[in-house]
Parts: sequence; C-alpha cells; structure tokens
Amino acid sequence: MSAPVPRDRIKKTILVIRGHKVIVDADLAELYGVSTKVLNQAVKRNNDRFPKDFIFRLTNQEKLEVVTNCDHLRKLKFSTVQPFAFTEHGAVMVASVLNSKRAIEMSIYVVRAFVELREMLGTHRALAQKLGELEQQVGSHDSHIQSLFDAIRQLMEPPPSKSRRIGFKA
Repeated sequence: MSAPVPRDRIKKTILVIRGHKVIVDADLAELYGVSTKVLNQAVKRNNDRFPKDFIFRLTNQEKLEVVTNCDHLRKLKFSTVQPFAFTEHGAVMVASVLNSKRAIEMSIYVVRAFVELREMLGTHRALAQKLGELEQQVGSHDSHIQSLFDAIRQLMEPPPSKSRRIGFKA
C-alpha cells in the first residue's frame, strides 16, 4: 500500500468551475498514479459511464483561468486539448474504470476530501445565515440605543429657569 497523499493536497486540487466542485484530469491522473493520456483514454473507452454531470471539458476561458490561478497546472497552458473536469462522482468512476489498486485506494481519499469540503461549505452557509440574523438584530438595537442617547441628552440639559424678580412691586 503506497503512502496516501495528504488530504490538504487533495483539497487544493478541487476547484469550483461552473458551480461544480471538480478535479482537472491532470490532477486526478497524478493522484491515481497514471499519466493524463492513460486516464483520458480509459474515459474515452468507457464513455457511456460518464454522463454530463460526471465530466465536462473546460472551455478556453476556463482553461486560461485555471492555468492563471493554479501554479501547479502551468503545463496545461501549452496543451493543445482542453482538459476534462471530473465531479466527485466522475472521479470515483475513473477509479473503477482504471481498476488499479492505487486508483481505488486514492478514490477513497478523494471522496473524503469532497465530503469534507461540502461540510465546510455547509458550515460557512450556517455561519453566514447566523451573521445575517445578528446584523438584523443589531440594526434594531441601533435605533433603541439612539433613543437612549436622546433621552440622556435631554436629562443633561439644564432645566428652564423660572427667574423671579426679587424685590417689591410698586
């Protein structure tokens, strides 16, 4: 059994493209211990196992963005073909198509990384919702605090003087 890739390394390969969390074919091939060419050939031979929600090709713009934002994918810049992007289910399906011990072993780590990211995203959503609720509460508190300041200012003003003249009236 080969040494597992650190989970943080796998998480860094997961990108959000078109609103989906995906791994680019070059990263997946590296994780599974095969060349990108071998991985893509296995996918093409088993095309019926990869519906559109498992895999898609990156556009030129998406490829450029990925190369720009991910230093480890610099080599894709000069590639003549558009890379594939695999969703969580696509990554697992690739492991079953490759049918190597390393691919099956690594698919477990890949799935765990996807699940962990999903849980973190859920936690962030819950925190964002709580923060929104607190902002609304603070907004109503601001008006109450302002009315307290106004009342304190009124109490600080000296009472109106009722000056009486001293002396006799003639």
